[in-house]
Amino acid sequence: MILKPLTTFKLSINNLKQKPFRTVCLLAVVAILTSVFFGGSILAASLENGLYSLQSRLGADIMVVPEGNDSNVEDILLKAEPSNFYFSADIAEEIEKIEGVDKVTTQFYMTPLSSACCSSVIPIIAFDPETDFLIQPWITKVYNNPIKDGEMIIGSAVLPLVDNTLMFFNKYYPIIANLKRTGTGLDGSVYVTKDTMKQLIIDAKEVGVSISTDENVGESVSAIFIKIAPAYDSRLIAREIKQKVSNVDTIISQHIVSNIGDSLRSLESYIHLITAVIWVLGILVILIVFSVTLNERKKEFAILRILGATRKKLVEVVLTESVLVSIVGGIIGLILTSLIIFPFSDLISSKLQLPYLQPQNSSILAIIALSLILSVLVGLLASIHGALKISKAETYLTMREGE
Repeated sequence: MILKPLTTFKLSINNLKQKPFRTVCLLAVVAILTSVFFGGSILAASLENGLYSLQSRLGADIMVVPEGNDSNVEDILLKAEPSNFYFSADIAEEIEKIEGVDKVTTQFYMTPLSSACCSSVIPIIAFDPETDFLIQPWITKVYNNPIKDGEMIIGSAVLPLVDNTLMFFNKYYPIIANLKRTGTGLDGSVYVTKDTMKQLIIDAKEVGVSISTDENVGESVSAIFIKIAPAYDSRLIAREIKQKVSNVDTIISQHIVSNIGDSLRSLESYIHLITAVIWVLGILVILIVFSVTLNERKKEFAILRILGATRKKLVEVVLTESVLVSIVGGIIGLILTSLIIFPFSDLISSKLQLPYLQPQNSSILAIIALSLILSVLVGLLASIHGALKISKAETYLTMREGE
């Protein structure tokens, strides 16, 4: 019978199996380190993507809302909760006359207050296709034809019925397009023309269902969106609107992005701080565990030297064990984190109340690779000093220790 040579890999595997408690502890520490780095990186990247998506999605330089409702704008953008505020549609005509205003469009918000007659309590946003420059650029990415009366376009977080329709006030409306995810509250809204909104309000009254408004769609609007002409300052235009139009608030889009960006950066700072603290503690634990266990294994390595193993072989065995623990622990950490951060992304987004858009697959794969590389490097750095120390020990003196 020919015995197969005991390779470095097999010897390392056997060593790890012989000390299951030690191996499990090392795996747990590496898994935690990898999980924290991977989860923190995905979270930070998703928040950055969400902020960029929000900035792209806004489209307008200035928003005008009824006085006292400027704080509700973030509810619209982040939580898909259009508030019950309206003012005269004539205000849009006044704003169009102001020098420096390039484009003006309006939106009307309504929310069913009961799910008994509707698919669910979903915010509905009515826009004017003839003047709109906010929603239609996103629609054209998934649907080439103009939206017609009686049709609906839904955000990525809205679930249609099996036949690709939504029911409102006991009537079914076809879904013609599903907008791409933006990571904002706008993903949870339904988009219709203003004529469709008029019909929805009529239907609601006919079936006796409460809705968030009694306003006339043609005479009232919820918000006015303004695009400023080149070379004009949005702050000066906003100030002029406040001077010429009474009982309104103006919100500069860049200020919203800036405020959300400040919250985002504050959260990211906490994420990076927690990650750094856990990594420092984890590395110290790995260093201590490797140092203690290698010291305990002095005689084991001395016996291997007597059996013919070279000093280089001992270093290879220790480093191979470290790499195996780092890779397996890293994979465990990645899997556990992925089972939390990907399936529950919508829940994470709603709890953070910040724009949250997960990175593309290529970016996720890059973060996975970096997480594994870092876990392996940490394992190698933690074990290399002890491995070199073991390899330099004199076999005779090691065997005599403790006598």
